[in-house]
Amino acid sequence: MQTPAFYDQVRRLTVYDPLAEFLGAAENGRIEYAYLDAVKLAGHSCPTVASAYWMTLKALTHLYPDSVPERGGIRVDFRQDQLSGVTGVIANVVALLTGATHDTGFKGLAGRFDRRRLLYFSADVVEEIRYTRIDTGQAVEVSAQLQSVPFAPQTIELMQKCLNGSATPQEAAEFRECWQARVRAVLLEHGDDPQVFVLRPVGQ
Repeated sequence: MQTPAFYDQVRRLTVYDPLAEFLGAAENGRIEYAYLDAVKLAGHSCPTVASAYWMTLKALTHLYPDSVPERGGIRVDFRQDQLSGVTGVIANVVALLTGATHDTGFKGLAGRFDRRRLLYFSADVVEEIRYTRIDTGQAVEVSAQLQSVPFAPQTIELMQKCLNGSATPQEAAEFRECWQARVRAVLLEHGDDPQVFVLRPVGQ
């Protein structure tokens, strides 16, 4: 599988999953996620998938400054409903990284490792998503303001040509490069830009 080289430059997220440790799926329960894992889940790479991955990484890094984030130990609340815009796409990536599900996740063993009732929509949150540690109640809200990271000017015209079948092979290649260039900019050039990724600790 060949992917754009910049995928390997994106910061990875390591989490501790007690269920993975209990069942012997990962040594010490540690699971490492890369941006490519989100791409594989979604089946494509776009600014939405990139922002879902990065918002979760930033939120968990904030909530667990001195320890490894606990997968399955985080509640996630979305401001939008699950059918609104790209919320569903984002939720799938967030669920991958956090283990949180609404009612379709693992039911647990002897009252432990239950992954249900941890993911909610149409919630009363200020930003796009709220992440809450179950053990401490500490929470942070995050949103992505991607309008400040524009596509190259020719991207939309090239996309239309690709969609209607009139693009030359060179134009199709240029479109793909322009598309992934914006994804790269979101993750590598603006990942720590507070104007693009807004982080709001709850209660502060």
